[in-house]
Amino acid sequence: MAGLGGPPGGTPDGAPGGGEDEYRSVVFDESFVRAARLQEFSAQERITDHAPAVRRRPPLRRAGLSRQALILVLLIAVAFGTAVYMGVRHPYQSPAGQRAAEPVRMTVVPLAPRERVPGAAAALLYAHSPAAHFRTAAQGVPLPGARRTAHFSEDQVFNALTTAKNYIVRSALDPGVLGGGEVRSVRVLLDPDQLHQFDESFERPAADGRHAPTGWLIRFDPARAELADPEIRVDGSLRVVESDSSTLEVTADHTMVYALRPADDARAEASLFTVRRELHFRFDRDDLRLHQTHLVASYVQAGPLACADDSADHLRPLLAGQEAGAGVPAGTDPYTSDDATALCGSLAVDAQPKV
Repeated sequence: MAGLGGPPGGTPDGAPGGGEDEYRSVVFDESFVRAARLQEFSAQERITDHAPAVRRRPPLRRAGLSRQALILVLLIAVAFGTAVYMGVRHPYQSPAGQRAAEPVRMTVVPLAPRERVPGAAAALLYAHSPAAHFRTAAQGVPLPGARRTAHFSEDQVFNALTTAKNYIVRSALDPGVLGGGEVRSVRVLLDPDQLHQFDESFERPAADGRHAPTGWLIRFDPARAELADPEIRVDGSLRVVESDSSTLEVTADHTMVYALRPADDARAEASLFTVRRELHFRFDRDDLRLHQTHLVASYVQAGPLACADDSADHLRPLLAGQEAGAGVPAGTDPYTSDDATALCGSLAVDAQPKV
């Protein structure tokens, strides 16, 4: 009988280890098997005298940076260049916005009365004057319909008209400004490029066509006259056009009639003072966004005034019962290029109230 665990019939060939001794030389232990490299020949290699089954790929040639690294460097360079360009030139800045600011051209023409200035109560004077149908204060500066242009939206056109109206109201209808008071409310509406000229005009007034405060706004000599009626009569129009693809221009043409009386004399008769004022405004896209304007030109006719009086700093009206006299404008020196020719006109009789 075979021993425990032995095959039935005992060990083959009667050898102590059976037939295993015969194959012991070809039996591989576990470490040998793990370290062995398996390699299978292809059909072609089996035919061609057992050539190596695996061909090694040649190593990659590293000629400088890889394609991905080159693209990354290029993108960083483009981003840096764009950032520098955007810092130097604002993306929305137009060529027109880069132009040097031109000084305002301003003309103030006094209108001298031919006769004695009529006086009466303010309401009676208005009722018997050409201003009888005028509306009062800001109501006399209505806005026209805002319509888009080729390069500006309806909102941008509306902003231009609104800013122009605000300038007119603050510079010609504000009692504080008219009385020679604070002018900051007018100044804040101007393009920053014009602030130097504006400040110089009030620090050193001059009748040179560039630095007359009465070219920027309407104000009376507070030592001579004051408002007798705060309801100023106004009539006129606003017109807007697109001058080029980056600029809107607004033209304002208004006649304003003030009832005045001598300063600090509430019982004195009132008289009417008339101002015809034409303003030209320019707006670039930054002005529209900031609700500011560039005043290009100002043309003012005002009376009754005496031609001999200086009208650059303050308007010095002739009041009820006064006459212009025989005065002539201040002399003009043709050898000095900085001086502007002094102008003076005659106030038509029909422009005065019939009382």
